[in-house]
Amino acid sequence: MDLTTNYMGLVMPTPIIAGSSGMTGSVKQVKDLAENGAGAVVLKSIFEEEVMYEYADFIRTAKTKYGEPQYFDYDGQRNPIAYYDYVIREKNLQKYVELIEGCKAAVDIPVIASINCFFHSVEWLSYAVNLQKAGADALELNMFFPPTDFKHSKGEKEALYFKIAEKVTQTVSVPVALKISPYFSDLGPMIQRLSQTGIKGLVLFNRFFSPDFDIDKLEVKPSFVFSSPSDLSLSLRWIAIMANKANCDLAASTGVHDAAAVIKQLLAGAGAVQVASCIYKNGPQYLKQLVDGLQTWMTNWKYSELADFKGKLSQEKSTDPAVYERAQFMRYFGGKKNVMF
Repeated sequence: MDLTTNYMGLVMPTPIIAGSSGMTGSVKQVKDLAENGAGAVVLKSIFEEEVMYEYADFIRTAKTKYGEPQYFDYDGQRNPIAYYDYVIREKNLQKYVELIEGCKAAVDIPVIASINCFFHSVEWLSYAVNLQKAGADALELNMFFPPTDFKHSKGEKEALYFKIAEKVTQTVSVPVALKISPYFSDLGPMIQRLSQTGIKGLVLFNRFFSPDFDIDKLEVKPSFVFSSPSDLSLSLRWIAIMANKANCDLAASTGVHDAAAVIKQLLAGAGAVQVASCIYKNGPQYLKQLVDGLQTWMTNWKYSELADFKGKLSQEKSTDPAVYERAQFMRYFGGKKNVMF
């Protein structure tokens, strides 16, 4: 049974990728994931917000000690704030470089570095170069510019995706993937246009913190931290729709909790499938169940390799393409179940 997968030019022993999370934040964790069947790992993201929050803590301390920043001598090393900003960034970058180097020495599967792009695209170009130098086999840019930003137009925010993709792909030689959200007004064409920028992969979709309210304490608390199996439907639909319309590989993410979900995403046309929540809940050994379940299903259907069935149920190969569109909703809930579309 050959589960070998080629994703963005990276050869993986299985199509299952351990997605970026707290479970991919150390060499030991990455080694455990590889031993249990991960085809590749996406390291825990390096977040711009983490650097900013650490910097903000220093600002508060510096104001108490030195006074307001406008009274400082803004001369590189002599300015405590400017200097500490530099130190924080270098320290965070060095820790991440060491993580990449340690993982590359410990495992034989591809190690993908993850950068969480949230605010300033220029800040990450030097990071991308250094992560490539550290030995990362690829970069995954987890991109999300919040719709709560009322200062910039939709067009301005969408343009940032293309600006970052262009700059990073021109700066590094390793494959670059974009992990994006479904929050676009014109999602299909946006995915297609992004796939034409020179990137090698698109990950559909990233997942965000959602708030909930504690009505007893009148506080904001986390909502559903982990994905649920029902979350699979969104990425499954769009992988199937875009499988033969994108000019790069597609990876599925969010809602993949069992082997059946892995199989569904491959049938839809995914080149690889990322998992995270199920590893949090069940441990790295759960990857073996995913791999075994995929192999058993392939044996039952007499498939010897992934190419035998990849994309078999994508929209373009479907005998009923409308099943992915609004017409299917009309069929089941419009009161005329026998209408043919």
